[in-house]
Amino acid sequence: QVHLEESGGGSVQPGGSLTLSCIASGSTLVWWYMAWFRQAPGKEREAVAAIYTGNDNTVYGRGVKGRFTISQDSAKSAVYLQMNGLNPEDTAMYYCAARRASAGSPLHGDTYDYWGQGTQVTVSS
Repeated sequence: QVHLEESGGGSVQPGGSLTLSCIASGSTLVWWYMAWFRQAPGKEREAVAAIYTGNDNTVYGRGVKGRFTISQDSAKSAVYLQMNGLNPEDTAMYYCAARRASAGSPLHGDTYDYWGQGTQVTVSS
């Protein structure tokens, strides 16, 4: 059983930065997809970014490429999301997710088996 725990959320002014962390336990997540999703009140969940732990290939959701960067530290079983240039539209609960490498887009949340509890990001002036 994989357990994911997020941290690093908080409140920031527009234009600010935050770094989210996700620590995985319970399994060695080599050759897995790790991803960040977010969900704002009243909106559907959307993919933010995903990384393939086997080769560090990354893919980003709409609206964040160039501002957000996903990375991993395999020695720590950690995945990070560096967020720069935050704006109020980025306000949401951010979730870490994990799945084994398998068919299906890594940006489709329904393909993920394990989820963290989420960390809140609020961008406002």
